[in-house]
Amino acid sequence: MSTLTAHSSIGDWLDHPEGGAAIRAMLAQSGGGADSLTPVRALPLQQLVALSQGQMPQSVVDDLVRSVNGGEIPEDAEGGAWRERVTGGRFDGKTVIVTGAASGIGRATASRIVREGGRVVAVDISAEKLAELASELASVAPEGSVVPVAGDVTKQSDIDRIVAAAGERIDGLANIAGVNDDSSPIHETSDEIWDRVIGINLTGVFKLTRAVVPMMRAAGAGSIVNISSEAGIRGNASGNAYTASKHGVIGLTKSAAFMYATEGLRVNAVAPGGVATGIPFPANVSAFGSGRLKPFQDAIPSVATAEQLAASITFLLSDDGVNINGAILTSDGGWSVQ
Repeated sequence: MSTLTAHSSIGDWLDHPEGGAAIRAMLAQSGGGADSLTPVRALPLQQLVALSQGQMPQSVVDDLVRSVNGGEIPEDAEGGAWRERVTGGRFDGKTVIVTGAASGIGRATASRIVREGGRVVAVDISAEKLAELASELASVAPEGSVVPVAGDVTKQSDIDRIVAAAGERIDGLANIAGVNDDSSPIHETSDEIWDRVIGINLTGVFKLTRAVVPMMRAAGAGSIVNISSEAGIRGNASGNAYTASKHGVIGLTKSAAFMYATEGLRVNAVAPGGVATGIPFPANVSAFGSGRLKPFQDAIPSVATAEQLAASITFLLSDDGVNINGAILTSDGGWSVQ
């Protein structure tokens, strides 16, 4: 039987005599059971730290690994859970704007582009987290590979600053910044929730896309990837505002893909399912909405890592996505075919 490490899948841990016993004992201490891990069996054990949103420290994972390896933490072997494999040079000479770059899918996407040779204009509301990203990547990329821009994608003045920071050429745009709603149905949705979710998830995508398209048209090339959601293709994945915003992203994507198809631009969208990013929900989640949604959300076949979504996004952004335009890539582990 193979050695268990932090990068072995949760499924491998649960199926292992010692590993399964260790995880079940850990869950029992908090009143939980192994059934709660069924949707995330394909994820590496390490991902439990991110999934817990601060409730599980790294030390718990380290202790689990030691418990099945005689008190030691062994080096990871090949195989087991999926691992990111960087394609060197795929973004050489390219400048890509990535929103939501300070955390989650946006951070993973920005990191991969930089490590594959690109220059990233990293956009987020948090200047502090952007500085952390730039510092992290400074050791693996040339100076200037990360251009942090703290800003709000719903404000035109910030959009102008983002485009100015990119310089004379913009080869790609990844519209990743997004927020959840409160799972409310339309009769409970407040103006505050509606305006915030539509503003960031849809209007921000519109404003930044509108700003970069003229430069891409002038260059005769450009790739835009928008983040929709499983909620963009069905009505039972999230609340009213989030669902409307993500359906809107798909409409925007298809319209732009059609309009500029003869000018060298490609506009596509990725529709994630469950992703272990720890994106917070607003306070006071709707009991009515969450009750209706729960049986369908419980049917999510698997939860992905931010790095797995970044693999889908960077594929479409890169020249590997040649001849793909107007596509909605469901990177959802098969949820959309259920």
